[in-house]
Amino acid sequence: MKNIFYLLLATSLFWSCSQKTYQPILLPAEVDLDTMVVTAPRPEGLTETTVPEEPENYELPAYSPSQKREHDLLHTKLDLRFDWENEQVVGKATLTLKPYFYATDKVTLDAKGFEFHKITFEGSDSPLRYEYDGQLITIDLSKRFDRDEEFKLFFDYTATPSQSGGSKAITSDKGLFFINPRNEEPGKPQQIWTQGETENNSRWFPTIDKPNERCTEEIYLTVEDRFKTLSNGLLISSKKNSDGTRTDYWKMDMPHAPYLFMIAVGEYAVVKDDWNGISVDYFVEPEFEEYARDIFPHTPEMLTLFSEQLDLKYPWQKYSQVVVRDYVSGAMENTTGVIFGDFMQATDRELIDNLQNEKVVAHEMFHHWFGDYVTCESWANLTLNEGFANYSEYLWLEHKYGRDEADFHRLQEVQGYMGQAMQQGVHPLMHFSYDDKEDMFDSHSYNKGGLVLHMLRYIVGDDAFFAGLHKYLKDNALSDVEGHELRLAFEDVTGMDLNWFFNQWFYSQGHPDLLVDYDYDEETNAAIITVEQIQDPNENPAIFILPVAIDIYVDGKMTRHEVRIDQRVQTFSLPCEKDPELMVFDGEGLLLAKIDEAKSDIEYIAQYENSTNFIHRIQALARLGEGGSAEAEPIFKKALNDPFWLIRMFAIGQVKLDDNTSLVLEKMVASDPHSNVREAAMTKLASTIDEKYAPTALKAVENDKAIKVVSAGLQALLSLDKEKALIAAKKLEGEDSEGIILTLADLYAQTEDPAHIPYFEEKFDKVGGFAQYGFIESYATISTKANAVTMIKTAARLKEVAMSEGKIFWLRFLATKSVNDLHAVLLEQIENAEETERKALVESDATILTILEDIKAWETDARVKNMYADFPDPSPKP
Repeated sequence: MKNIFYLLLATSLFWSCSQKTYQPILLPAEVDLDTMVVTAPRPEGLTETTVPEEPENYELPAYSPSQKREHDLLHTKLDLRFDWENEQVVGKATLTLKPYFYATDKVTLDAKGFEFHKITFEGSDSPLRYEYDGQLITIDLSKRFDRDEEFKLFFDYTATPSQSGGSKAITSDKGLFFINPRNEEPGKPQQIWTQGETENNSRWFPTIDKPNERCTEEIYLTVEDRFKTLSNGLLISSKKNSDGTRTDYWKMDMPHAPYLFMIAVGEYAVVKDDWNGISVDYFVEPEFEEYARDIFPHTPEMLTLFSEQLDLKYPWQKYSQVVVRDYVSGAMENTTGVIFGDFMQATDRELIDNLQNEKVVAHEMFHHWFGDYVTCESWANLTLNEGFANYSEYLWLEHKYGRDEADFHRLQEVQGYMGQAMQQGVHPLMHFSYDDKEDMFDSHSYNKGGLVLHMLRYIVGDDAFFAGLHKYLKDNALSDVEGHELRLAFEDVTGMDLNWFFNQWFYSQGHPDLLVDYDYDEETNAAIITVEQIQDPNENPAIFILPVAIDIYVDGKMTRHEVRIDQRVQTFSLPCEKDPELMVFDGEGLLLAKIDEAKSDIEYIAQYENSTNFIHRIQALARLGEGGSAEAEPIFKKALNDPFWLIRMFAIGQVKLDDNTSLVLEKMVASDPHSNVREAAMTKLASTIDEKYAPTALKAVENDKAIKVVSAGLQALLSLDKEKALIAAKKLEGEDSEGIILTLADLYAQTEDPAHIPYFEEKFDKVGGFAQYGFIESYATISTKANAVTMIKTAARLKEVAMSEGKIFWLRFLATKSVNDLHAVLLEQIENAEETERKALVESDATILTILEDIKAWETDARVKNMYADFPDPSPKP
């Protein structure tokens, strides 16, 4: 699963990684303690028969074990229909099981919120006795079955996922979701989709809902003929029925975990590719059909890359990807049927230079080896799924765009982990003492997991790293795993003892906090680097073992020294013919560590000019930007021509505008190869409020293909030449791109002219997902400048959002707050109105108050209701 985070570049910590092929780091042999016996002296006064007094209130630490395997679920067959009006699954299920080892006469299954109509052995009419508590069903099998005896159970049931899981406050655990089921939201498609992880598929079919279970499956889906369906495996047949429905038969003949079962139902356009004889399908809403390959970019190329890197061809029958509305996460790696939120769905112009879609596609695809083909045996081991998937994003970017882009991504990953570590604390990657399994879906399992794998790659070398991954996958194919199986695969490949690495990074918590000091000894001609580990030993290992590179630059030439840190304070004396202009600790930029070092502006200038590593270059520019020294300005101007787009964009923000620099920026607006840079250059020029840049802005609006640059141009025109901005905006009103709609909405809101409100009314149903936040804010802002009749109309539209169960609670609150803002404006008008106008305004305000009270009465989410309490007294003053 991929969770989407917005990460800022600006930070005081910088790390990096390298695209180069890594060679193994050879570490000194460890002392073999296997044969040592250590006997502690007996405390004074304690004899062999003395029983020490037990400590009071002693408790074992919390431990979340893997699920005990009592039965082996071999196959699941489902026959499903759907009651849209009541949001129910009408199902028949046949499960094939056998005892895992011990003979038994009972079986317990997960089945949350079911109404069972019939439970029998397959082919029998004799009902089986069972006990059911609404979560688990225990069935009396009426005889004992040995471990080699299979049996088949038949269930006729109705499931109501919206009642068994989730609420208006917590929607993510329903398992199966009906979207716009009664067609009450105009412009919104009707859909059904599932989200099984962690253990929520048992809200729509009975199963053993644990990650260390796996089985094959068949699913029959009966839906209206207008709908497309998607499920795991291959579509074997599709049969039209006489009642206007159609039954699709999907079959998955390779075993996978129950949480990876999926279905999606909706009116989709399906675009097809082929990869080595395997069908690759993209399910998108019809209006995005022509952009399907932009939405799911480079899918066949990624299948080739990962198959080659892992020396294991993509192992499943097909690869399908589908976009759904109101998704509860970023994306989910359901085997052969990946589900994505509608944030992915955009036009080609909106997706220019947007690598987020590529990273999410890579993440979910890599799961088909790490997570689906080989699955973590418990949620405590989740990083064996998510750490690998996160690292795939680095692998893809490194392959497709080179070292700098991959290193920038890695910097964001480090920032995400460090941010959570500072705010919420740390825990081991293999975290057996979690409070709730959902807590495992954090920046440790994701970000830190991938960052640790990158360090492992450096230590063992590229060839051994990918050979180790291959062995791990082959040895554990179609099974569940724990962390030690990964370690053993790498030890078998490399011949190394890697307990120190896994104990330190997987089974301990935290990260090193390093103070680095540089000096030079003229007598011995040596560069002196002192490293002190200052992390709290009560919360982290007191000493981390850190293989690391130190780069020494003399006359622009770099010499690299590989060292090993294994002490709390350690000094390295490295030969150097003269005082170097620069020393760089962690030259490869691999360490997951907080690094505090002091360098002069001269050293940072040398670092930018000499280092080929993106992280060291951006770190140097950031430090120079903080210092504000005169020596930095030429470096920022030089950085405007840096080969990597992010460096150029950063330099735009730092450089001082003069005539020459302004000309450079104007050229960048017109011709820089990266749209983010063109956008930044346009914004910088617009900040001068100098009308001479209006033609540059207008050209950006009229000629640039990237929506973000068009947006920047429009915003610039608004401040430089309002009349031209409105003329340009009018030409774009026919566009249904969310990027264009948001830009025009923001621009029109800034004009405060109610004449533009019809544009908002026309586009109200054209905006979805995160874009709705900005659109609603702009709509409410401009409506406060309109007459009371228009305000009432706006409040009625916002009520649709505020009272929609499918909307996230923050969006419902924003819509309600916007209605309350309209009420506040009317209150002010009432207070200042003439007596002849006052009555009509009071009546209008009463209508808006009724809308507001209807929303409040409908809302059940305590978080939102608490926020409503902060609204001012709604009563108009007499």
